Amino acid sequence: MRYISTRGQAPALGFDEVLLAGLARDGGLYLPESWPTLTPDRLRSLAGLSYPQLAAAVMRPFVTGSAIEDRFDRLVAEAYAGFEHSAVTPLRQLDANDWLLELFHGPTLAFKDVAMQFLGRIFDAVLEARDERVTILGATSGDTGAAAVEAFAGRSRIDLFMLHPEGRVSEVQRRQMTTVQADNVHNLAVRGTFDDCQDLVKACFNDHGFRDGLHLSAVNSINWARVMAQIVYYVASAVALGAPERRVAFAVPTGNFGNVFAGHAARCMGLPMERLVVASNSNDILARFFERGEMAIESVVPTLSPSMDIQVSSNFERLLFELLDGQGAAVAETLTSFRREGRFALPDAVMEQVRAGFDGYRLDDEGTVAEIARCYQTCGAVLDPHSAVGLAAARARRDDPAVPMITLATAHPAKFPDAVERAIGQRPALPPRLADLHERPECLTVVPADETQLKAFIGARARVQTEAA
Repeated sequence: MRYISTRGQAPALGFDEVLLAGLARDGGLYLPESWPTLTPDRLRSLAGLSYPQLAAAVMRPFVTGSAIEDRFDRLVAEAYAGFEHSAVTPLRQLDANDWLLELFHGPTLAFKDVAMQFLGRIFDAVLEARDERVTILGATSGDTGAAAVEAFAGRSRIDLFMLHPEGRVSEVQRRQMTTVQADNVHNLAVRGTFDDCQDLVKACFNDHGFRDGLHLSAVNSINWARVMAQIVYYVASAVALGAPERRVAFAVPTGNFGNVFAGHAARCMGLPMERLVVASNSNDILARFFERGEMAIESVVPTLSPSMDIQVSSNFERLLFELLDGQGAAVAETLTSFRREGRFALPDAVMEQVRAGFDGYRLDDEGTVAEIARCYQTCGAVLDPHSAVGLAAARARRDDPAVPMITLATAHPAKFPDAVERAIGQRPALPPRLADLHERPECLTVVPADETQLKAFIGARARVQTEAA
């Protein structure tokens, strides 16, 4: 399996190289040259498998030629052994054809664990096989950081630098990052927005001297392996509800578009899927795009669903590459113009293609609180605010009532207790293993949104450079 950049100017690479590179050297994101095929017979063969078995079967074609190919199944099994639900990503029925896909049973109570627990193990295995070490640099709007810290803390071949926007993540999200005591973990609170954090990360990767000197790598969803691991739960849930004989639809609360793109990837591989509903909060750049065919940046507004407080969705580039017929130069030109002018538009013919497979929806904080309350009163399920946005989108954008609609429940409600208490008058409790989270000492460094100062901070602490010297 070979991977190509969405901007067309970087060499095609194998899986191990793509895993460790994260971002392509031309600034693009990696995609497989061609999609593996999930034929109807292949989908039927997945029925009845455990989640780790199904995950290994779905992902194995993507790692052909990898140094870890011969132990891949074992690494996948280890990744999911610590999840608190035996099904890993169980389905919960809310109504006749309405389902929640619970993705929050991992160690940090968010969907990011599903990919990150896997990533931690394959990073270690590939680095060991190559006798290398890396410096991982990432940006988080909340859940990615906690999942990455949990997955990579203490790993001897990795230093992790995780940026989050100061004051713009929930207290639980912040503490899950900053209370982990490990010499290889550095939490940085950036004075700015998540988009500022993301821009800093991309700037560091695009400085090839800095990137090469510190062996920079990424675990944000710009890293293909993250998206690859998220494809699995779309396939698992669809098969559980009758695929390939039965089509399904999904509603996905999203900010950075990685989770949505994983669903699209599953569809490209052959999973029968009616529609992907892209659910946004008041930071509705994606919803506006699906309505108008124009991507236009506005100011980021803090909301009750902070992981979606994003205006520039990095993973949209992967879909754009497809919409522009795989023309990397056109992708680069469009995104350069977008950064310069703050907007771009796609032709009506392209948007007709987009709307055949996607729909958009937005929900403000007032509607989010109301949806949490409605779901609790009618179904007895307690939702976090992100999942509430997704469920409202599922109800608003359902096409055929006979088609099962699966809403991705992306976080445990206890990660956002203030919003939940406001909605239902009850404060959700953290699981016992996290009961003392608010008493644990924190360790973080506040930094400005300044590329030069960030590079100096990382350069002084990354052990790759120290060992090279």
